[in-house]
Amino acid sequence: MNKRQEFLTETRYANFLAYSEETKIFWKTHTFESDSPEQEASLRAAHFKSVVQRKLFISYTSGVDIHLLVPMLEELISAYEECQRKLSISEGVINISPLAIDDWPDEFEECVQVFSLCVLLNRTDLLKRFAKLVDDANYKGEDTLYEDLLRKRLPDREDVDEWYHDVYTPLIEAIYADEKTEASQLLADYCEQWYAAFSHAPWHDSHLNGDEGSYVGYWAFEAGAIAFLYGIDDSKITHSVYPRDLVEYARAHDG
Repeated sequence: MNKRQEFLTETRYANFLAYSEETKIFWKTHTFESDSPEQEASLRAAHFKSVVQRKLFISYTSGVDIHLLVPMLEELISAYEECQRKLSISEGVINISPLAIDDWPDEFEECVQVFSLCVLLNRTDLLKRFAKLVDDANYKGEDTLYEDLLRKRLPDREDVDEWYHDVYTPLIEAIYADEKTEASQLLADYCEQWYAAFSHAPWHDSHLNGDEGSYVGYWAFEAGAIAFLYGIDDSKITHSVYPRDLVEYARAHDG
């Protein structure tokens, strides 16, 4: 491996890849505990969405070539669409969101990570598909960062000056900073406080469990996407959560 974060071991990577195949086989002949077939289908879809997402993250962390992430992102967006369809049937709500981004900071983070991967991998078509799932649940026009990650690529976004979660304040302020040096410092500040701000998230400290744990990488992809979209100088950012080579890839393939 030419790993991008120090916590990942070859054994942990191999364990996850084996698990991602074994879970497909296991759930062909088993069912999730549920109150109805509809709920079982929803739990199943959510599980496999999570597996696909974690495979994409750990692949980036392990150092795979960036272009190899694209088919994984395609699979992930399809998995979110399936997850939303099954959840809609289970809950009886047509336009339900696959993520509760207003209530849970880690689910908002998951949302903006996916937005950002679509941006940085230059897949506006996938960005449009994923944004629709969340927009249609009445999240459009409710959060500044949500809108600012989309407005450069998708038309008719909202201008809004409020956001759900305080953790994103430095990143939002970086977009609107008057001075370039201030924007760069705010971007750096965001990266510095990012990991600690998600101490409640289920993935926090997952690297402490070693090769048998659930660690797949800690990545503030949204910091990279904002630097790319808004021309913020990131040359002095050295924090390990910043996806530098992914931003460089986006810049090299822009336009």
